[in-house]
Amino acid sequence: MMDRVPRLLMEVLTEPQRGGESLLGSIKIAVLPIAKVFTMCFLGFLMASKYVNILPANGRKLLNGLVFSLLLPCLIFSQLGQAITYEKLLQWWFIPVNIVIATISGSIIGCIVASIVRPPYPYFKFTVVQIGIGNIGNVPLVLIAALCRDKSNPFGDYEICSRDGNAYISFGQWVGAIVLYTYVFNMLKPPSEGTFDVQDANLPIKSPNKDGSQSHLVASSPEQVPLLTTDVAPADSSGSKKEKVKEFFNFLYEKLKLKQIIQPPIIASVLAIVIGCVPILRRQVFTSDAPLYFFTDSCLILGDAMIPCILLALGGNLVDGPGPGSSKLGLRTTAAIVFGRLVLVPPTGLGIVMLADKLGFLPAGDKMFRFVLLLQHTMPTSVLSGAVANLRGCGKEAAAVLFWVHIFAIFSMAGWIILYLNILF
Repeated sequence: MMDRVPRLLMEVLTEPQRGGESLLGSIKIAVLPIAKVFTMCFLGFLMASKYVNILPANGRKLLNGLVFSLLLPCLIFSQLGQAITYEKLLQWWFIPVNIVIATISGSIIGCIVASIVRPPYPYFKFTVVQIGIGNIGNVPLVLIAALCRDKSNPFGDYEICSRDGNAYISFGQWVGAIVLYTYVFNMLKPPSEGTFDVQDANLPIKSPNKDGSQSHLVASSPEQVPLLTTDVAPADSSGSKKEKVKEFFNFLYEKLKLKQIIQPPIIASVLAIVIGCVPILRRQVFTSDAPLYFFTDSCLILGDAMIPCILLALGGNLVDGPGPGSSKLGLRTTAAIVFGRLVLVPPTGLGIVMLADKLGFLPAGDKMFRFVLLLQHTMPTSVLSGAVANLRGCGKEAAAVLFWVHIFAIFSMAGWIILYLNILF
């Protein structure tokens, strides 16, 4: 009897499921990419530790800047540009829509979780954002690269798998940037005290005017300074139309946060879409016999360096631990954010993608397309949301959340990927 139990368990694990892959094979396919990511992150952690100290804080900052300003744009431009055409542009319309839906559904879940947990003041909106905004760029690109590199991956040839997966992910980058620097930026607005550190003795105070009314805050955060200051012109001065138009565009530029939205990865995405969708330009840049293909090939070479660099930097950032932000949020709030982001959001995303498939919104038979859509709902909290939080004065708290979310995401992503592969194949 005891001998039959291990035998029965082995039969269940090795019995072919849908798509001809056994459960054990599906687990292997799902876990191996996570193991590769974990290994490279651990090497980054080791390089940044005090025992080796090859990647100190300044070095990691420079490496992050190199990835964001050069390597990631090169990867997006080369992979997206080679894959996209005008016809595919019309077929891929649901990718940016899915990102917006993921933001809305994740924020609703975040609001429910925050209402139950009641995070300490003033971190209610912070909790909503950390649950609602996932990483739709760096981490999915890393997972796709690790998954496609395995010869037993269910998506087929490495070149096609990697090109299509990277193209689908890159196509949604511009939407993610707009969401970050509009919705997230406004959600993380400092409270009325002007700072998230409400226990600080140097809190801004309101001083009464001579007439007894309260004036503006004496000390305010940089974000409370008006985006555009205008001097009151004398009544007899007549400003030219040219100056008024210039002033209007300056106001729009500052108000819409265009400087933050127009980042190198977004520029690379727009250029790749424009050149790839115009046949004349495409034949000059992206085809193998094009006169400017040397530029595309150079971008491909540089883009290949993005994955190891970003993982080394991510692993190195974990060497400092969660930092002082954890004590401000508290264990209950931090655990709720991790649980909400990694456990509650993905099944909602699965339902959204399956409904879209039933309604015929997705390209027929494209498994990678569906897999990328599912990954957009499954990823840990966006690293760039931490950068926005730093601008708003709650960077330490965001760093603590990112630390714990990425630690537990190693296990959650493996589980969800196993489920997705069994559903898709």
